Amino acid sequence: MNDAVNTSMSSVAPALRIFPEIVMTLTGVLVMLIEAVLKPKTSRKPLGILAILGTLAALGASLYQLHLPAGIAFFGTVQSDAFSVFFHLVIGGVVLVTLLISLDYFEGHTSNVGEFYALILFGATGMMLMTSSVELLMVFISLEISSISTYILAGYRKRSATSPEASIKYFLLGSFATAFFLYGIALCFGATGSTNIYDIAKGVAGGASPLLLTVAFGMMLIGLGFKVSLAPFHVWTPDVYEGAPAPVVGLMSTAPKAAAFAVLLRITYGAYGTATHIWMPLVWILAVLSMTIGNLGALTQRNVKRMLAYSSIAHAGYLLVAFTALAPMGIASASFYTAAYAAMNVGAFGIISYLSGYNEARTNLSDYSGAARRHPVAAATFAVFLISLIGIPFTAGFFGKFYVFTAAIDSGHAWLAVVGLLNSGVAAFYYLRLLGQMYMLPEEPARERDTAHAQPSFVLGMAILMLAVFVLGIFPGRALRLARAGAATFADRGVLPSSPAIAQLGTK
Repeated sequence: MNDAVNTSMSSVAPALRIFPEIVMTLTGVLVMLIEAVLKPKTSRKPLGILAILGTLAALGASLYQLHLPAGIAFFGTVQSDAFSVFFHLVIGGVVLVTLLISLDYFEGHTSNVGEFYALILFGATGMMLMTSSVELLMVFISLEISSISTYILAGYRKRSATSPEASIKYFLLGSFATAFFLYGIALCFGATGSTNIYDIAKGVAGGASPLLLTVAFGMMLIGLGFKVSLAPFHVWTPDVYEGAPAPVVGLMSTAPKAAAFAVLLRITYGAYGTATHIWMPLVWILAVLSMTIGNLGALTQRNVKRMLAYSSIAHAGYLLVAFTALAPMGIASASFYTAAYAAMNVGAFGIISYLSGYNEARTNLSDYSGAARRHPVAAATFAVFLISLIGIPFTAGFFGKFYVFTAAIDSGHAWLAVVGLLNSGVAAFYYLRLLGQMYMLPEEPARERDTAHAQPSFVLGMAILMLAVFVLGIFPGRALRLARAGAATFADRGVLPSSPAIAQLGTK
């Protein structure tokens, strides 16, 4: 590790390296303590507001870290830099909007809602810690913190038959996948004598046990592939997305994925940065499989939540295309796409939660017939998120895909970009089919009239997401600069070869 890192270690208090995680944890503990003394029938909205304020404070703490010199702490296990700050902001933003959407979601339907807010905060703590960790054992611990919270959140509609089933499926398959990841860490240690990203990078560069390192990477890829719903590790996704509460699906389809992709970026470009021959072919295969299986699976779905579940598999494939690009462009484009996808997917599931209600009785395509007449504003908002998922210009989805495919083409993988574009064309069909259902088909005569009305917190959450979709699609400069600065930190740590192109990333 270079001298700059060692200097920053001594000049910055270690606690500041995990400042956002500390804020999230303390807020979650405070929510649980207050929940324990509230009367059973007392509204839990104040706890939700407290969770929102804590999340805002954590976002402020993340922005504060931008002004700190990049460096490590706690015996080389965590690192704060532009890369970790970028993903902290993405995860914190998703958590903030999820809390806003959920503030009235459980009101009157279940007790002890404070636990829901605490679980979201604790899960976010694990996700943020994953993005900061440069020690694989710390990644594993953070992954478990995140996973345990999301397992419980998936089954939070306790009186629904599908919600507990989704939680059990997610838990069983998730535990199995986590074992693969842990075994991969053990093999890495066997090959290099360390579980630290930088020490592993030195071992890989020195040619230590190529076969063992290849198997180790494959094991870790299986574990992380489950978390981000890559094919063929996606079998849990449609069932869990269908059964879990819609606001929870918006959270678990974006924030844990962002954290897992951040870890995968550190492993591929960090630990295995000099051994692209080990992981690049696997990335090609998984990217093509995920894009193709995800989009073809979505074509056959009549349940909107299952359709978006398969869509999320395809988008994981699009994001994986960025990994095949040259190091700085691959890291930056993958980071930006993560932020773009988070904004539009959380928004889509937010609208589903509004239109279908707490019991989610209206989640089939036919239930959206004439939705534009019943809920014109909600339908228009849903349309924006859907066209962003397609990749229409002036939305976050367009610029995200453009940046990913351009990075792949510039790196000599034009064929992969072509596969991605063809899959985007397939995806346009099922997104437009849903739009047509809302705007072109009449409302079914026998439909029971719903009386849903949006609460101020929900409107604010949707407004934030709409703003993010258009800002990232029209004025992406600031987000791109931070993503590029994060990519440059890999070269600054000596895990990637430095070059003039990398040096200019943070200034363009």
